Amino acid sequence: MNGVLNFIISIATTPALLVGLIAMLGLILQKKPASAVIQGTVKTFAGFLVLVGGAGILSNSLTPFASMFQYAFHVNGIVPTNEGVVALALVKYGTPTALIMLVGMVVNILLARFTRFKYIFLTGQAMLYVSCMAAVILASAGMGQSWQTVLLGGLFEGTLLSVTPTLCQPFMRKITGTDNVAMGHTGNIGYALSGWIGKVFGNSDPEKSTEKLNIPKSLGFLRDSTVSISLLMSVVYLLLAIAAGPQFVEAKLSNGTNYIIFAIVQAGTFAAGFVVVLQGVRMILAEIVPAFQGIAQKLVPNSKPALDVPIVFPYAPNAVLIGFFVSFLTGALSMFAMLALGTTVIIPGVVGHFFCGAAAGIYGNSTGGRRGAVLGSFVNGLLISWLPLFIIPALGSFGAGASATFADTDYLIPGIIMGNISHMGAAALITLIVGFTALVIIASAVLNARDKAKSK
Repeated sequence: MNGVLNFIISIATTPALLVGLIAMLGLILQKKPASAVIQGTVKTFAGFLVLVGGAGILSNSLTPFASMFQYAFHVNGIVPTNEGVVALALVKYGTPTALIMLVGMVVNILLARFTRFKYIFLTGQAMLYVSCMAAVILASAGMGQSWQTVLLGGLFEGTLLSVTPTLCQPFMRKITGTDNVAMGHTGNIGYALSGWIGKVFGNSDPEKSTEKLNIPKSLGFLRDSTVSISLLMSVVYLLLAIAAGPQFVEAKLSNGTNYIIFAIVQAGTFAAGFVVVLQGVRMILAEIVPAFQGIAQKLVPNSKPALDVPIVFPYAPNAVLIGFFVSFLTGALSMFAMLALGTTVIIPGVVGHFFCGAAAGIYGNSTGGRRGAVLGSFVNGLLISWLPLFIIPALGSFGAGASATFADTDYLIPGIIMGNISHMGAAALITLIVGFTALVIIASAVLNARDKAKSK
């Protein structure tokens, strides 16, 4: 039994394999010839591996960035990192986490099939992390690792991951120019908020887009995203390397390589990772969208794949950089404010601020141009900098003793709500989760009735 469960969980938490199988199913349902099924499946699988590999290169190049920042500014505290906190939690909550994830996937598919929320969430690691958070909170509420924990956790996860892509979809249509793909990440609440902020406070003139920056002809080479990212990140890495000092960089990070050379290579590695991500996105979109039509036609009508956050990076490379730097600067200023206030210090997680800040910048830019990108990523940066302070007590005894905590808005906001309700007892938490799912189903029915009445 454990072997079968482990096999299923391994598939579900390996996005490349999961999405490859989804593509294969879609092509089979369309009765494509065997050659087309094999080609589409392998290219989708390989495309996701390229995407994951590029994201890994980006993350690895940001690791010394974080180390130099912490050393240069002499700060210690809690780093919001989903991977770190989940790795700690799985030691104790591994089994309920895995089972919650399986139930959540079923709930997500059922809601996509029978409600208007037609998004199949396909980011495996995000599903695992949400499941883990639900397991920790439910267990801390006194429910232990029981079947009730698994059922309620799955209900919560499946409903949340059906609703949050819906919040982002109006902005995804503007970003991508189509309605074929959705956002399947755990920063969706923040991205939707960024898009709304851009709409209200930004400038929607297309000429004010981050991608329409006025660059003199003599600097035309900066229009190449690989060149501009390499040069900009080189400046940032060089400043941090100088601030941290050659002794620290060469002794702790570069294995003796000159600290200036090390900084330049890391900046180039970051740019290379970005290029790899873009290639992976192109491969995936070329295969998964046509293949998904089979699932949409046969199993879950009108459904859309909700894919990981780098899926939007090719649409606004300048917004990626603006969003990252604004978000990270917001996190750094927030950290210094926490030091002054004497609170627990949340050290800005570079990876979280990059992926979430970049996406927030893209969403803000889609509705409000450069101003929207800055304001949207600033607000998102505030959320992922300050909300971790409030989720730590929501995680019970585990949160109090952990050196890491959750980083993205879709963990932080629902987690804080669930954690605070759990202090009122298990019955209150059960009511919250069941009520959340019921509310989503009722909202779907009401909106469908409204649309039907309008069409008459």
